[in-house]
Amino acid sequence: MTKPPRIALIHALKHSIAPIEAAFAKAWPAARLMNLLDDSLSADLARGGTLNDAMTERFLALGDYAAATGANAILFTCSAFGPCIEAVARAHAPMLVLKPNEAMIERAVTMGKKIGLLSTFPPTLVSMPPEFPASVQIVPKLAEGALAALDRGDRAMHDRLIVEASKDLRDCDVIALAQFSIASTAPLVAEATSRPVVTTPDSAVEKLMKLLKAKA
Repeated sequence: MTKPPRIALIHALKHSIAPIEAAFAKAWPAARLMNLLDDSLSADLARGGTLNDAMTERFLALGDYAAATGANAILFTCSAFGPCIEAVARAHAPMLVLKPNEAMIERAVTMGKKIGLLSTFPPTLVSMPPEFPASVQIVPKLAEGALAALDRGDRAMHDRLIVEASKDLRDCDVIALAQFSIASTAPLVAEATSRPVVTTPDSAVEKLMKLLKAKA
């Protein structure tokens, strides 16, 4: 019996930790998880607005640290930092380094051509659409004020604002929830829009499981 893999989870928002742990608990409870959180990453990005070399260096340092602990794979849960994560993947090849969105994007494009992308963090709606193939149409939608509500501890308001925003995406084939922190609203969004909904944590765990078990 091979021992379960150690997976480093790297977060830029504290709200991402519970959803990914829940997804692992449901789909792959045997995996050994390690959480690394630097919530100044998202604050600095929101303030500065650009992914610069200094930001990439910080991601490389986190990747080096995770690899040094003996991780078999790294999953980043912060959706606004694609190029920084790609730099980590290059630095640690052939180790499995997953962007938070890639598994969900792969799933969403099999479900329709017009994809609603719902987010509570404005930089995500800039960085994430280019990660989709050109063959699909992305309809970005910001749930204004929802992240601030979550930061205040008002999850009911957070969920309500997401559901309201999602109603603008009712003519899409599928709705993709762009962040780990909003995955728990999937049933509410599906109900409000009558559309299929895909989330990042469930898709990411499924992909990791498939790839790591294939390597084992």
